Amino acid sequence: MYPNPNYQKMLKQVQKMQADMAKIQEDLANEVVEASAGGGMVTVQVSGGLEIKSVKIDPAAVDPADVEMLEDMVMAAANEALRSAQELASKRLGGLTAGLNLPGLPF
Repeated sequence: MYPNPNYQKMLKQVQKMQADMAKIQEDLANEVVEASAGGGMVTVQVSGGLEIKSVKIDPAAVDPADVEMLEDMVMAAANEALRSAQELASKRLGGLTAGLNLPGLPF
């Protein structure tokens, strides 16, 4: 029984897509997005690999009598930075699967 030529072609396409995806994920790990909250009082940087790289807090945002507000600003900035990083990853990885109509993939 001879292998189906279409199967071999599809296998090569999948292997190329895997290599391309690995390269994009590697590149994403080196990219950083930034978001802020509280008018810039809190800034969070997140890599395209969804790793928090830095958190900066303006000293004026530190009010011992209102720690909850600072916590909320940190959470808002972190969530927005993570959302931006996920959007970046989706854009970069989405091109690889365009037209393939693979169930379960969000791209």
